[in-house]
Amino acid sequence: MSDTRPLLITSDAHLAEEVSRIAAAAGVEPGVVSDPHTVLRLWRTAPLVLVGDDIVESLVRLALPRRQGVHVLSTAAVADSLFRLALAVGAENVSRVAESTDWLVEVLADLGEGRPTWARVIGVIGGAGGAGATTLACALGQVAAGRGRTLVVDTDPLGPGVDRVLGLDDTAGVRWPDLARTTGRLSARSLREAVPRRQRLGVLGWPPGTAECSPFVLREVLSAAARGHETVVVDLPRTHREVVGEVVPRCDVVLVLVPDRVTGLAAATRLCRRLDDPARVRLVLRGPVLDERAAARAAGVPVVGVVRDQRGVEENVDLGFGPLRGDRGALARSARGLLGAVTAPGAVGDDRVA
Repeated sequence: MSDTRPLLITSDAHLAEEVSRIAAAAGVEPGVVSDPHTVLRLWRTAPLVLVGDDIVESLVRLALPRRQGVHVLSTAAVADSLFRLALAVGAENVSRVAESTDWLVEVLADLGEGRPTWARVIGVIGGAGGAGATTLACALGQVAAGRGRTLVVDTDPLGPGVDRVLGLDDTAGVRWPDLARTTGRLSARSLREAVPRRQRLGVLGWPPGTAECSPFVLREVLSAAARGHETVVVDLPRTHREVVGEVVPRCDVVLVLVPDRVTGLAAATRLCRRLDDPARVRLVLRGPVLDERAAARAAGVPVVGVVRDQRGVEENVDLGFGPLRGDRGALARSARGLLGAVTAPGAVGDDRVA
């Protein structure tokens, strides 16, 4: 069986028939397996894994490595015990097939785009107030868009607004409040085509006067964004711990931008100690004053790069070009260097499985 097809793990003929019918509507054909050897061979490489409730307990005993894109399906009412088993295999959700036709069609149709891997998800957060994290996030998005489809996600409703910084605030498209009523699986293609976009660069931001997003919607948006893009850059808030707690575990790397002063480093150090999974956290120094080795020792995480100030950034933003008007200048060079450092083979977070 080819590892480019969605994988359905079940011994239940009725479940296999139902899922195959839904998959046919999406134009794909799942590979149905049940024996442990085939599951072990295809688990990491299949673009999507659907697990039947009849076999999920057996998968728990196999102690499979964690990966994204795993969903547990049931032909009957979902029992509480099934949620515990699904959690043990790292599933994103549990649902009854009869109630899941729409989102199954969408997620299976996403596979028709031929992208079995997920986006690189880069979080950016200011180590102290006024660090310029939103500007850096937008610059990274502009550089990444030169390489492939990119989405900049604004999770800081009280910040300057990534759509404003990128000059897309007057462009038609969905914002966070438009997604607030999402209750099921969000299609990667639907999200990509709905957000404000300039060529390969899209943005998901906040209209004035809104400041809330449920954890479920946040998870669904990030999942859909990662399935539909090559790079996702997330602008993180410093003060909203619930949002940070939801987003950081879903990032391949989190860049903490440190202002060029000792007090900024002290604040960034405290922030780094609050973040989960410090192995995926990296410092980015703003300016030449702070010593890289001393900063890394103080914060307990490595320094991945230095961002130099560039004249004309505010003017570029005011004119609607975004922080980068072209591919030259200190900020553009810094953004390219950072993007290369966190997306190169073997980079931080490179063990994440699609």
